[in-house]
Amino acid sequence: MILLNDLSQVLQANDPEEKRIITGVNWHEYETFISNVADNSNYRIAYLDKVLEIVSPSRRHESEKTRIGTLLEAYFLETDIEYFPTGSTTFRKEIQQAGAEPDESYCLETEKDFPDLVIEVIITSGGINRLQLYQRLGIREVWFWQNDTFSIYHLQEETPDILRETFGYELINNSQVLPDLDINLLSECVRNPSPLAAVKEFRQRWRRT
Repeated sequence: MILLNDLSQVLQANDPEEKRIITGVNWHEYETFISNVADNSNYRIAYLDKVLEIVSPSRRHESEKTRIGTLLEAYFLETDIEYFPTGSTTFRKEIQQAGAEPDESYCLETEKDFPDLVIEVIITSGGINRLQLYQRLGIREVWFWQNDTFSIYHLQEETPDILRETFGYELINNSQVLPDLDINLLSECVRNPSPLAAVKEFRQRWRRT
């Protein structure tokens, strides 16, 4: 059995995209663990109902999340949208027994305690259900980037039966927090292996719309 205090050393020795799940972790242990690894930004840590998930992202993971963030910030500049990047900040609510560190996150228009938009790059499947986790935190919109495609989920004010499996999130084609953003264009540019060429293409094509 791996103790929390020893886990960071184990992760460093293994594959950088390895995901570890530990059950039976109480809130105090969770907060202690994130405090101990606070200076190491290599991990993404999630917590839900005594389940702790630790991911050490791969280079591909970090590259894709950074390209998405760069393109979104180019969009904010092009459209003069006020934004506050909150990155992989640890967002948590003890009363909800939930904590998360998204790949990218943004408050829009005004700075808030919790972001309006979070983005998750999915390389390895399994683990804590992100929609359940972000619903507990009250996140308005969650984007998943998986298999070179975005899946966009928007949290509804009420949860009809049809949305219970997605914890009140509705799968939508276009963002509701950024309704004018061309998701297809964004996706094409994220898939561009050259970050500089991707931003140039995005700006040029956006200005032609």
